[in-house]
Amino acid sequence: MRLGILGGTFDPIHLGHLRTAEEIGHNLNLEKVYLIPSAYPPHRSREPFASFQHRLDMARMAAGDSGLLETLDLENRRAGLSYSIETLKEIRYAFSPKSELFFILGTDAFFEIKTWKDYRRLFDYAHFVIIQRAGFQPENLEVLLHDLGVGKTDQSHVFSAPSGNKIMFMETTPIDISSTRIRKMVSMGESIRFLVPESVANHIIKNGLYTNDAGSQ
Repeated sequence: MRLGILGGTFDPIHLGHLRTAEEIGHNLNLEKVYLIPSAYPPHRSREPFASFQHRLDMARMAAGDSGLLETLDLENRRAGLSYSIETLKEIRYAFSPKSELFFILGTDAFFEIKTWKDYRRLFDYAHFVIIQRAGFQPENLEVLLHDLGVGKTDQSHVFSAPSGNKIMFMETTPIDISSTRIRKMVSMGESIRFLVPESVANHIIKNGLYTNDAGSQ
């Protein structure tokens, strides 16, 4: 099995997240792409604006009837901060050892990977798929890859980790949407139609999420 993992705060999930998951899933012939909301993100200075349950519900709504996308609530089952290394371990042990995992993240997040818990061991559990973020120009990429002990392959966009897993740099359709912008628009009473799935927009309105600067829990 070839399985994708797209984690995030998803506060809220939007069409940019979904399009990335869809394109990577099809381009890499993945059987599933799992959307995994972070319960307690270790790299954020404050807790998410919406509760985990709201964010989980919105991710499930967003996945809808897709045969490719599925939402997991793994990170709310663990106490403490939501570390990716623990999530990868759980998923690895949950599926056949022959399954291939593809961990999807943006270039900006990848450039902070040395601040992640047990970051060198992350590549023991999954291939990494790095998505170029709109407006983000990576610098010192070769230095970072060297520090990670990553080697070149015969493909310019694919590198090999010491574990044998791959680090792939891929592009998806650029969609300039951010959760921060969506929260701000909601707080100002502006329409977010066509930025998030209709079911997610309705959930936000129904539950009064993001209606003030402090957000809604």
